[in-house]
Amino acid sequence: MSDPLATPHLALPYIAAAQAQKHVTHNEALRLLDGIVQLAVEASGAVTPPGSPVEGARYLLGASPSGAWAGQNGALALFVDGAWLFVTPEIGWIAYDKAADAVVVRKVAGWTAL
Repeated sequence: MSDPLATPHLALPYIAAAQAQKHVTHNEALRLLDGIVQLAVEASGAVTPPGSPVEGARYLLGASPSGAWAGQNGALALFVDGAWLFVTPEIGWIAYDKAADAVVVRKVAGWTAL
């Protein structure tokens, strides 16, 4: 079931009527859009986080990731504001995998090269 306080596909947070600190919600939505739109990732199938991630780095996680990525199987990991943010990709998402120099699509079985 989708969250009634967020958009149905990208889960961008809505600003509620009479909400205090609207900029927090707005900035959260911008952070998600910046990480998801025009998706180009460092690698797909990654299971170990880099020791010194670069701000804005994005990885498509594989099965059984470890460390800071533990428990985030199949997620998109975004390194923003000095911390990892995880997004669950939907079926049909397309990304460019820089390491493989390939375009991949999210299918039921996982990420597959086009």
